[in-house]
Amino acid sequence: MEVRTAKSAGFCPGVKRAVDLVYEQAEGSQKPVYTYGPIIHNEEVVKDLEQKGVRVVDTKEQLADCRGGTVIIRSHGVSREVYDMLKENSVEYVDATCPFVRKIHQYVERYSKLGYHILIIGNSSHPEVEGIRGWGISGRTSVLSTPEEAEKFRVLEDTKLCIVAQTTFNNNKFKYLVEIIEKKGYDIIVLNTICNATQERQREAKEISAQVDAMIVIGGKNSSNTQKLFEICKKECENTYYIQTIDDLDVTKLQSIDSVGITAGASTPNYIIKEVQTNVRNEF
Repeated sequence: MEVRTAKSAGFCPGVKRAVDLVYEQAEGSQKPVYTYGPIIHNEEVVKDLEQKGVRVVDTKEQLADCRGGTVIIRSHGVSREVYDMLKENSVEYVDATCPFVRKIHQYVERYSKLGYHILIIGNSSHPEVEGIRGWGISGRTSVLSTPEEAEKFRVLEDTKLCIVAQTTFNNNKFKYLVEIIEKKGYDIIVLNTICNATQERQREAKEISAQVDAMIVIGGKNSSNTQKLFEICKKECENTYYIQTIDDLDVTKLQSIDSVGITAGASTPNYIIKEVQTNVRNEF
């Protein structure tokens, strides 16, 4: 059996930087170490960090109780309000926000002050989008992710509009939604803030899945970018399987095929990718 693994599969630079920072703090600090939310959307990594003493705090109220320790701000980034809260409560923190995400925060803050209504194209419940929204002005920031929402979107005719994207959003879908908004005739600035690593991973996943008999997409069940990879691959290859680890792979489904492609989300450790790759090759 031919096995093709995407070169872009696995940790992106922003995620690797964030994970490395947490491990450095866990191993080198005498203080308690916390992450505001799971450092990445991968249960295996989060479990390993928990074993090293890293605790996850999920609410702003819990952050105030982290005095005497160090809080890691994950790669997804946070709102301006969270930074203010940490400073007001004298909580030490290490900022692992992805540089691509931080750039969006700067765009949103700048164009909000210039009077633009901010439109974020992304998943409204994703922590990255929640953080981005927190750099805009209340009442002048919106989020949408579907053609139906784009069709219904309305602001006053003389409103200037600045469009940004969640870094892991589907690039083709972003362009399509922007086209819908542009037809409404608003004064628009479009900033395609989907990161380069995401675009390359999506492009390569589409290319490989169109050329193989089955496709395996590896990533955490809550990983937005992995879910989008699965959607892209599924359109090209009907036999596409979404797994978190080798334990989720049903190899019996691969017995009558000649070629398999493998890709993985930005939060998937390299050792998990290698385990899947090795297992598929050994089985067949």
